[in-house]
Amino acid sequence: MSAIDIPEVRRHIERLAAEGIDVVRVVYPDLIGTDRARDVLLDELPRACEHGLAFCRAVYHTSPQGDVVPVSGGLDAGLPDISVRPDLSTLVALPWEPGVAVCLGDVVDPATGSPAPESPRDLLRAVLARCAEHGLRPVVGPELEYFLCDPAPGDASGWQRYNRDAGVVYTAGLRADPDNHLLRTLRHVRDLNIGVLSGNHEFDGGQFEINLLHSEAMSAADRAFRFKAAIKELARKEGRLATFMAKPFNDAGGSGFHLHISCDDAEGRNTFDDPAGPYGLSATARHAAAGLLAHAPALAALLNPTVNSYKRFGPDTLAPWLIDWGLDNRSAMVRVPPERGSGARLELRLGDAGANPYLAIAGAAAAALLGVLAGEEPSAPLEGYGYDTERSAVLPMSLPAALDALEADTALTELLGKDFVASFLAYKRNEVERFQRHVTDWEFTEYAYHL
Repeated sequence: MSAIDIPEVRRHIERLAAEGIDVVRVVYPDLIGTDRARDVLLDELPRACEHGLAFCRAVYHTSPQGDVVPVSGGLDAGLPDISVRPDLSTLVALPWEPGVAVCLGDVVDPATGSPAPESPRDLLRAVLARCAEHGLRPVVGPELEYFLCDPAPGDASGWQRYNRDAGVVYTAGLRADPDNHLLRTLRHVRDLNIGVLSGNHEFDGGQFEINLLHSEAMSAADRAFRFKAAIKELARKEGRLATFMAKPFNDAGGSGFHLHISCDDAEGRNTFDDPAGPYGLSATARHAAAGLLAHAPALAALLNPTVNSYKRFGPDTLAPWLIDWGLDNRSAMVRVPPERGSGARLELRLGDAGANPYLAIAGAAAAALLGVLAGEEPSAPLEGYGYDTERSAVLPMSLPAALDALEADTALTELLGKDFVASFLAYKRNEVERFQRHVTDWEFTEYAYHL
């Protein structure tokens, strides 16, 4: 927001003050999709909008443990600034924190006035602009799963699953949720105005899923980002941990991040529907599916972005580890739900819940666009239960392999931007190096007594 919008800022201030709000929290996603923020006193909001809030650019290169990873433009450049300006169109009161409103922030490089190469929100903007050039307006419905944990001081991790009862799949109420976590959480995130639809207990004990409305892709990414931040913050208020980690427990499955993807035309009609087309899908939908399949190895790096991600894969996990698609088949990487007409869509089941929503949606949109431009048809859809390596190619089964696949996919990396890809690869390869040097509990248990 520029200085010419200051009267509008004043109107926001008057409205917020009338609601008893005296602090605005300006939030933006870092490279891995966690929230970075600053609290701004309401009277100082015009200054923040006019001049921006200064942050060190190396926030994008900082590991979850606080190490600054040597990515170009950070340490080597003397740790320069980025500038974050409040996007007041996204302002909303925090339902669980009286006196505080929150909004997203737009990130620029103050030296150039351009977006920072690592800014996830700006990467998605750039991909969607390319889609628009070809008449595509991606629409996305995010589905996210997470585990809720209680403190466990005697456990090595310090946490244990909240309620380990088995067999309570797709339930609601006290049978799977004795403390009514889901009801409280649903009501809070409803009041955050991020398009929450419904929620239920998921497959494993302590695991939940909350569904969000479908919308234009940027709105979907914004809402998924805010949803993840809200779920984690609400758990903290109760002294608990909510984690979107891909597979946090050996004795439980993983958490997915499924993307329901379609495209609208200029009149808002779903371009994926065609009653006369094969499978009731338009050529655009089929080409998009072919693009997702063709670029799946590279997409794994963005949608399965951690060392832990690949421990979610494997036979009978319902986590896709083969490159295939199917009609209403949950064992396929790309599932086509049965709805047609305005509900025609592809469900990309590749991602895990630890993925950055902006990068996941940007990668999926880019791959779909490349498929449409290539104009190729997908292979025959999967029939029956999947996970047969004689029928389908295997995805990368480790983070290093996925990063190599991303680097090798020149069509996708060109669309995503070489500066972003270089930063992402450097950051993630450093993560791999740190993991490979770390002695795990498994190694000590396996070797220490016998060797």
